[in-house]
Amino acid sequence: MTIVEIANSFEEHVFTPDAETTLSFRTALGTFPTGVTVVTANADTGPIGMTVNSFASVSLDPPLVLWSPAKSSSRHALFTSAGHFTIHVLSAEQTMLSSRFTRGGQGFTDLGWEHNIEGAPVIPGTLARFECEQQSVYDAGDHSLIIGRVLRVALRDGEPLCFARGGFGRFQRHS
Repeated sequence: MTIVEIANSFEEHVFTPDAETTLSFRTALGTFPTGVTVVTANADTGPIGMTVNSFASVSLDPPLVLWSPAKSSSRHALFTSAGHFTIHVLSAEQTMLSSRFTRGGQGFTDLGWEHNIEGAPVIPGTLARFECEQQSVYDAGDHSLIIGRVLRVALRDGEPLCFARGGFGRFQRHS
């Protein structure tokens, strides 16, 4: 079967994203698998964290990354005003760590962590860690784009935790 024949064998649902198609738009976005991160920063009230899948590389030179918190989050203003933050990429075994930083999760309670040189919370043992200084914040509809300059990186072996279609999974390599 050719690629065209395979493509033609599936029925597509074509729509314009608007208020009436929000669920379909969200479902379409969910077909793109992402990694799972926990972003941490320090606030006047202490350490804050948020589970995030909107993380991306921006530039290698200078080393820049971005992430995107929802404006509806109660922690949005705390993160957009933080001078430094840490992005922790979770491994396939760290689903519970992801849950700690969702709405109603335990957060930093009874979790081993430390502050980095700049004062941002660091959770040891994640698959990768990007310690960042905030470079800029941009308005992006119902989210903000936070761009950070990477100051330090920590990396270990392991498989990433993935998220797609509303659920967690693992990345499986093809041989």
